Amino acid sequence: MMDAVVKFTSQSQGRDRVFRATQYACALSIYLLRNKPDRKDLVARLKSLENNMSAGRKLLRLGNAANSIVAAKQTMQLSDRLLSLCLTVANINRALYFICDNAVWARNVGLIRSIDKERWSINASRYYLFSLVMNLTRDLYVILQLMQKKGRDNRFKSRMNQHLSDCPEVAEAVIPELDALIFLLLETLRSEPTVALDTVKNICDLFIPLDRLGIYKSSAGVVGFCGLISSLIGILTLARPTLRIKP
Repeated sequence: MMDAVVKFTSQSQGRDRVFRATQYACALSIYLLRNKPDRKDLVARLKSLENNMSAGRKLLRLGNAANSIVAAKQTMQLSDRLLSLCLTVANINRALYFICDNAVWARNVGLIRSIDKERWSINASRYYLFSLVMNLTRDLYVILQLMQKKGRDNRFKSRMNQHLSDCPEVAEAVIPELDALIFLLLETLRSEPTVALDTVKNICDLFIPLDRLGIYKSSAGVVGFCGLISSLIGILTLARPTLRIKP
């Protein structure tokens, strides 16, 4: 167990995800404690820890733009053209996000003084949002392919028919075709945890840039909760590579 922890934290990605989980756990805790006057000192310490985690993550992300560019070159070679397009565009936008994020970090520490910090931060959120949208498009595409494959399976068809016959009250309240579609979707996600985890992670991450850009304003608690869930999934998939979606 200890060896696994040491191996995980020795990776830059591992440290970044631990920092990220801590950052959003602090944000969520601050939101939950915001109306408790007797916890002002704790809230102040949590805010300080949150800021430190955010600054530490920006430092750890230096050079990640190059990794995303390499990943984009690799995904361009995929035989599935739609999958290749989604992942390549996602990686390019992720590289641009890291470039903007690195520029904001350089401005914060005083290495660069001539840039508009707010403008670069907004641009970073835009590129992050575009990357997530493309990743979610990939997830949807993969889910639809898996659903088609499972729908042609005779054993699954018999299970679905059994489900519909065992739940007549559902069939009366819901269109049978819709019930069958939902059953097929849930069974597909249950049998493919890598896709399910990646989809949940990307949906949770989506709330962060949407809130930052003012497209869909959420409370600090929602952002903190979604960021924490996404971070925990990231830690899980990094610790257990078999749960990471490929490619």
